[in-house]
Amino acid sequence: MTVTATEVFRRRAEPGAALADHAGTIAAACHAMAARFHRGGRLFTFGTGGAATDAQHVAVEFVHPVIVGKRALPALSLTGDVATLTGVGADAGFDEIFAHQLGCFGGPDDMALGISQDGRCGSVRRGLERARELGMLTVALSGGGTAPAGLAGLADHLVTVPSDDPRVVKEVHVTAYHVLWELVHVFLERPDVLSEGAHP
Repeated sequence: MTVTATEVFRRRAEPGAALADHAGTIAAACHAMAARFHRGGRLFTFGTGGAATDAQHVAVEFVHPVIVGKRALPALSLTGDVATLTGVGADAGFDEIFAHQLGCFGGPDDMALGISQDGRCGSVRRGLERARELGMLTVALSGGGTAPAGLAGLADHLVTVPSDDPRVVKEVHVTAYHVLWELVHVFLERPDVLSEGAHP
């Protein structure tokens, strides 16, 4: 089967445009994240495979903003410590690699951002579950068209890319978390909207 250039771009255009349908969800997530950062909370990010690099990308953007003048914020990717990942995986099972770390580091003022290209990654699901148990704010980026069973119940804010193509999902996720970063800073620059009961 020959794939045309038009088809390659079409597969990306529709899911990318659909991200705008999540504007309300993303704004609400950013408002909640900004409120937690304002109170001293920290962001923990995680994902496996290609999503592991996305988790690291998100963390470094918050810790070391590329835009001059933007505030550095406490964020840590849970994907980079090979000794911890393999140690926990060997002893407790791979699904526990993020949940275990969140149990050590996370608290009720903190945030967890889980990234899964299809929403079925056991370690990401378990990480979000543990974060909820700890009272953390949970945000998830997923794909596969619709929210996979159980994932929506684990995320306070869920953005799902309507595509089954993992390359397209990853590309839209990059845009989504860049928007997350930008809007968090927009809210932080308006502390008057971060009080209890305020809405984006």
